[in-house]
Amino acid sequence: MDTVDVTVEKLRAQCLSRGASGIQGLARFFRRLDRDGNRRLDAGELQRGLAELGLVLDEAEAEGVCRRWDRDGSGTLDLEEFLRVLRAREAVIAAAFTKLDRSGDGVVTVDDLRGVYSGCAHPKVRSGEWTEEEVLRRFLDNFDSSEKDGQVTLAEFQDYYSGVSASVDTDEEFVAMVTSAWRL
Repeated sequence: MDTVDVTVEKLRAQCLSRGASGIQGLARFFRRLDRDGNRRLDAGELQRGLAELGLVLDEAEAEGVCRRWDRDGSGTLDLEEFLRVLRAREAVIAAAFTKLDRSGDGVVTVDDLRGVYSGCAHPKVRSGEWTEEEVLRRFLDNFDSSEKDGQVTLAEFQDYYSGVSASVDTDEEFVAMVTSAWRL
C-alpha cells in the first residue's frame, strides 16, 4: 500500500470512528474549506483542514492525496471523487447493518438475527452445551460495545468494522469481503 492509500485509510478510520455522520460531517467540513466554491482543495487547504480534524499530514502526503484525485491537472483534489472513495467502505457496512436490522428500528438484537441466521448447526448447540439463543447472543456480542446490552447500533457496527477496515488494503477487497460475509 502506498503512502496516499495509508493516508486515506487513516482518514477513513477517523470518519468511521465518528459514527454515521463521520463522512457526512467531513463533506460539510471540506466544503467549508473550499473558500472559492470550485469543489476542489489544494494541498495547503487539505493539510490545514485535516490538521483541524487531528490528522496531521506533511506537505508531501497532502500533495500526494491531491494528485490522486486531481481530475484536470490543476494540482487540486476533486472533493466529490475523494468523498466517493471514502464512502465506498461505509456504504457496504451500512448495507450489512441494514440486512441484520430486520425490524428497521436502527438497532440489531437477537430477534433481528433470528430472522437472518440460524444457530442450530453450531457445534455447541448440537452438543447441548448452548442454546440457539446463546449462540446468537454471543455472535451479537462481537459487535456490541463494552456494555454488552444485547443491542448493536449502526455506530457500534461501524466501530467494529473500522478495525477490520484498517487491515484490508483496498476498497475492492474490503467490499468483496463484507459482501461475501453478509451475503449482500
